[in-house]
Amino acid sequence: MKLSEEQLKAFDEEGYLFLPGCFSPEEIGALREEAETICTSEREEVWREENGAPRTAFAAHTYNEAFRLLGAHPRLVEPVSQLFGEPVYMHQFKINAKAAFDGAVWQWHQDYGTWARDDGMPEPRAMNIAVFLDEVMPVNGPLMFIPKSHTAGTLQAGHDTATTSYPLWTLDRETVTRLAEEGGIVAPTGPAGSTLMFHGNLVHASPPNITPYPRKIVYLTLCAVSNHITKFTRPEWIAHRDFAAIEPVPDDALQRYAQSRPQAA
Repeated sequence: MKLSEEQLKAFDEEGYLFLPGCFSPEEIGALREEAETICTSEREEVWREENGAPRTAFAAHTYNEAFRLLGAHPRLVEPVSQLFGEPVYMHQFKINAKAAFDGAVWQWHQDYGTWARDDGMPEPRAMNIAVFLDEVMPVNGPLMFIPKSHTAGTLQAGHDTATTSYPLWTLDRETVTRLAEEGGIVAPTGPAGSTLMFHGNLVHASPPNITPYPRKIVYLTLCAVSNHITKFTRPEWIAHRDFAAIEPVPDDALQRYAQSRPQAA
């Protein structure tokens, strides 16, 4: 899948693109079922909220066929390669959950701030491309972006190891207030199967989910091959060390996988 000139321009100006209807209900249904199984497992890659609700499941593409296919899907890999002008590798793969009633906050941050400080990534030539496994609504903990904030570069941040179960380099209130006054705040919402891609320096966060409506989002962190990390302080299943370019699977690979699954009784 290639981005149009208008989409490339919008990404450059705003720092993100929202692509509704990127995956079919059948493809998403198979992924959602696999995600439920993974999030209830006892694997070390599955991190939980303090109350035990699943929060983040890392590296599912390394042991689950459905997510392996998603991690090499051309609808995700090709647009990022197009933006960077070179092949990409998988820096990180995670399923982030906001459990009904129990999904906690993610504080304001830039992803590249963590990749640079913790992983030694040379430049912000990596980004997240996210797939909604559930409908994301204004009320169930959507991602919130500050448009154009990627143009501010990599900002000073503090290492937050207490607010969430996942350590983050987070921004202070004064910085977030200033950026929001300049760019506003948006929260892209839409049905399962929608896709978001956003710049590594785009400032973002998500509020708690206190509704009965869970939401899961899969994130592929794709990095330009020439920009691979140089520090190995985090486990390999969090910050991957295989810098080989991703070879995209056929566009219908995930659809065929979904169709081949046994139907529930």
